[in-house]
Amino acid sequence: MAEVAGVWQGCSVPPTPAGQLAVPNLHRAARIEDAVHALVERRLRRTGWRINIIAYTGYGAPGWLRVMCRVLLGRPDTRQRGRLEKVRGWRSFATLPAKHVTVTIETGGVVHEAQADRSGFVDTVVEADLPPGWGSVRLSTPDAEAVEAPVRILDPEVRFGILSDIDDTVMVTALPRPLLAAWNTFVLDEHARTAVPGMAVLYERLVTAHPGAPAFYLSTGAWNVAPTLTRFLSRHLYPAGPLLLTDWGPTQDRWFRSGREHKRATLARLAKEFPDVRWLLVGDDGQHDQEIYREFAAAHPDNVAGVAIRRLSPTQAVLAGSLPVPHDRPSEGPVGQKWLSAPDGAGLWTLLRDAGLV
Repeated sequence: MAEVAGVWQGCSVPPTPAGQLAVPNLHRAARIEDAVHALVERRLRRTGWRINIIAYTGYGAPGWLRVMCRVLLGRPDTRQRGRLEKVRGWRSFATLPAKHVTVTIETGGVVHEAQADRSGFVDTVVEADLPPGWGSVRLSTPDAEAVEAPVRILDPEVRFGILSDIDDTVMVTALPRPLLAAWNTFVLDEHARTAVPGMAVLYERLVTAHPGAPAFYLSTGAWNVAPTLTRFLSRHLYPAGPLLLTDWGPTQDRWFRSGREHKRATLARLAKEFPDVRWLLVGDDGQHDQEIYREFAAAHPDNVAGVAIRRLSPTQAVLAGSLPVPHDRPSEGPVGQKWLSAPDGAGLWTLLRDAGLV
């Protein structure tokens, strides 16, 4: 993969994939997928389908920013044009990537180019001198209408941030239950999804108490559902922030991506990019959040302000295949951080306040 790396404003930026051409020794599943895509793409282009760009929220600091988007083929009369249209879950996965397309990134009067990978993704770090706060970059290709991608630029003085899981932490998805998870992801109308009580209020109070604090949303979910998740977070008044999701389908060397490794790698990356930020890690006890957060807290103690775990109900825990032990009082993590647990946002706010983390 092509790599972009650098150090700007004291923030160390790790290597980042900027797209690549096809490489040998692909996993068999990936080769089959590429062959099917090539066949379907030729037919769709003959029927008038065209390229369009789906922009994702990026982030950065003065001097650099991470830009993320996906290039897809779509009907000329239904191109998303950068808008987040309402779709039922399964339609988010019925997409065809435009492989190895060159995307032009314009920001602050500077032009960069990046190439989409075999899944149509562009994920690259570029030099840019945008002021702290919210900004945007312009993404375009010769065959697609340009779109604006929002970016969150962290002030170098920021010392606190929220890093939140999504599934069963901010949105009730029942992800550990395979059949119900499939129903929620592929069939259920997005407006039927429910928010975890009190979590939006908790996050809003936290960003108000810490001016300039960012909110990042980390999930093992696929980028296909990013528009749906963005609409959900906005509709339920969660603070806007970048989504850090993963790709769908086979990789170069395996059938499926590892959700745990995605979370571990993302946490380590944020620690390198923002070494002075201490994160409040928010998750639930139905999957592996506690294990992953504990590992990160032990490896990066200076980057963890505390850990807040949304506790599932006994019924939810049993259906999820676990039986968590309740924790009604703050406890110490592996390196002294406060570990808090409550069933909803109101309970977590009370514990955070009593623990002096607000």
